[in-house]
Amino acid sequence: MNPFSTAKSIVSNALSFLPQTTQHDISNKKSEAFSFGDAVPVLDGNDLANYTECWFNGKWYEPQVSLTGLSKSWKSTPYLSSGIIFKRNLLANLFIPHPKVDRKAFEQIALDFIWCGNTYVEDIKSRLKNTIEYKPTLAKYTRAGEHDGQYFYLNQSHHGYEEYEFPLDRICHIRETDIDQEIYGTPEYMSALQSAWLNESATLFRRKYYNNGSHAGFILYVNDPAADPNDISSLRTALKESKGPGNFRNLFYYSPNGKKDGIQVIPTSEIAAKDDFNSIKSITRDDVLASLRIPPQLMGIVPSNAGGFGDIKSATEVFYHNEITPLQSRLLQFNDWAGDEVIKFKEYDLIASK
Repeated sequence: MNPFSTAKSIVSNALSFLPQTTQHDISNKKSEAFSFGDAVPVLDGNDLANYTECWFNGKWYEPQVSLTGLSKSWKSTPYLSSGIIFKRNLLANLFIPHPKVDRKAFEQIALDFIWCGNTYVEDIKSRLKNTIEYKPTLAKYTRAGEHDGQYFYLNQSHHGYEEYEFPLDRICHIRETDIDQEIYGTPEYMSALQSAWLNESATLFRRKYYNNGSHAGFILYVNDPAADPNDISSLRTALKESKGPGNFRNLFYYSPNGKKDGIQVIPTSEIAAKDDFNSIKSITRDDVLASLRIPPQLMGIVPSNAGGFGDIKSATEVFYHNEITPLQSRLLQFNDWAGDEVIKFKEYDLIASK
């Protein structure tokens, strides 16, 4: 048998097991477009939680909104915390101190009402059942009991965890109205929490990016045949040393007889240009200020346009009448409970008349 014929038949048999190339007729092919990712309804995620309203644990009702998470969110962005403190400062400045409620106590009363929509004031009585003073209890740790006038205080001190039940009808509870339940109030800025968290996430991402020091963010493509392997090793070492301190140093590379496009820098993560940091900060800031209904010029924000934000005096007067006055009227509910004009406010005058 001819060895060449044998070899040829073996090769033919081996090729028969390989996948055959097929020619596709693309003359009748048509372009195709499709969509993916159905819309996710916002209401589906919280329907079950809305049925529970405020959960009763056997002693008191748990707030519908986590007060611990709300207190952390209050510190997430300066626009939220500064706006709340700005409202508190205006209210405290207009408050007229009373022998039973000093200015320090009222600041806590106003702050609790603004940041969580609930404020609690305890009636401290003497042995003769006379009111000595009205003392605010921290809203974060105060809970409403099953019966009217029943309240608890959850205290975590150096002695350990304690649950204190106030005497009946000793607590005045002023709350923001809510559409889901009538036990606790909810703050007015609830709808802006997503924007506040996004603002915080953008800031933290940028901080981690700069603290990490890995700002290379590109692919260095070298296709120059004139490049020496030792030069490539030196270039690799120089790039590795560019991380951490001194990462913004310039890099020099010399390639004799190199081509124009022998070395190319292909950006892959130009963070400053692609993450829209400034846009995210501006949009989320506007959302938070809109939820607090505070004009930007009162927050010390520098305008980005040439015209500015307008007259600050007019903005302050409108803000006082449309926002601070309603807050004062809500806090005056305490006088109805106490049976005395304990909380009073002086008239607001932006510029004292000469």
